[in-house]
Amino acid sequence: MSPTFRSLRNRNYRLFAGGQVVSLTGSWMQMVAQGWLALRLTHDSGAALGIVAALQTLPMLLFGLWGGLIADRYRKRRVLIGAMAMEGLLALVLGVLDTTGVVAYWHVLVLAFLMGLVQVVETPARQAFVIEMVGPDDVPNAVGLNSATFNIARVFGPVVAGLMVNAIGTGPVFLANGVSFAAVICGLLAMRESELHSVPVVERGPGQLREGLRYVKERPELLLPIILIGVVGTFGFNFAVTLPLLAKQTFHRDAAAYGVMSAAIAVGALVGSLLSARRTRPPRQRMLIMLTVLFGALEVTAGLMPSYLTFLILLVPTGAAVLTLATSCNSTVQLGSSPEMRGRVMALYILVFMGGTPVGAPLIGLAVERFGPRSGLVIGGAVCAAAGVVVLVATLRNRRLRMVTHLRPRPHVHVVSGV
Repeated sequence: MSPTFRSLRNRNYRLFAGGQVVSLTGSWMQMVAQGWLALRLTHDSGAALGIVAALQTLPMLLFGLWGGLIADRYRKRRVLIGAMAMEGLLALVLGVLDTTGVVAYWHVLVLAFLMGLVQVVETPARQAFVIEMVGPDDVPNAVGLNSATFNIARVFGPVVAGLMVNAIGTGPVFLANGVSFAAVICGLLAMRESELHSVPVVERGPGQLREGLRYVKERPELLLPIILIGVVGTFGFNFAVTLPLLAKQTFHRDAAAYGVMSAAIAVGALVGSLLSARRTRPPRQRMLIMLTVLFGALEVTAGLMPSYLTFLILLVPTGAAVLTLATSCNSTVQLGSSPEMRGRVMALYILVFMGGTPVGAPLIGLAVERFGPRSGLVIGGAVCAAAGVVVLVATLRNRRLRMVTHLRPRPHVHVVSGV
């Protein structure tokens, strides 16, 4: 089997990945339909769209660390089965409200918040469960394949959703997503417990959340990727706010065009994830910093593209850059964490990645309303690129290194030891 797909030798992981393709396709369909429904109910308000995105990630900001603690205290497979069932039920409720014509904007807000509340528990459990399915040697590969699965769904889900919204409305999309969770639940139930690399659960005790924070604080190899992914998640990963408005207001397109935009990012992200899956070890810190700067620069450039076609073209490398960064940070944090701490460390990672959206999404939404849809990408990308440069300088200074610039015999920069 190709090294890119070596984790698929594991039966439990094949069941998980297969179910995830179906379920995540439904989730991406819901994301497109939810954004379109929010715009319809609020007469194309960018701020209102930002509030929906913020409320869905606010629970992660408020309770994310407790979700990681639950992942450490209980069997992760059982946690995932319960969480997936709840997410499916919430999607069905929104679908029923929409198809019966009684849906209101506040329904979307409440259900987005409840979905985010379930994801507080589901996301760190799912992330930490990877190593239990494949073992430590294949974690970088499995993380890359998880991202590939995520982005296969991201390619097809938005396109299908856009076509469905244009043809039959948003309600059936939510119903389809609710049903899709059955696939991953069946996969989890069919796993062989004896083939899992199970780790002991953590007993209840005082100060366990503080212990997790202190654990990360004392380990720069964990802290740096968490800081970088936090900045990107807060300011750069704002496509749920910017793309619908770019489709409608800037390029004067319909829901199908919005779906194609999301799919373009996903195509790039799929390429990035498959390249990441070939990696046998986590990247070095300087590579994480370079990827952050590259993503920021690409996002700014995409925001300045003059036509719909050139914008789509730039979305592909932008998606590849952000996905490569995310998978690199993810595998670095997973492999750098001890088994009894992994749930809490992954919860902190997810908290800063997703939990920053309640801060960033409304700010980006307000910027979009004031300066136009393009500004969301330009501002977000500029912040990410600047953060990468700041972290690079801080890292060099902490290592007692400095950058020296020379103009002769040709302009160049090199790094030397400090005195």
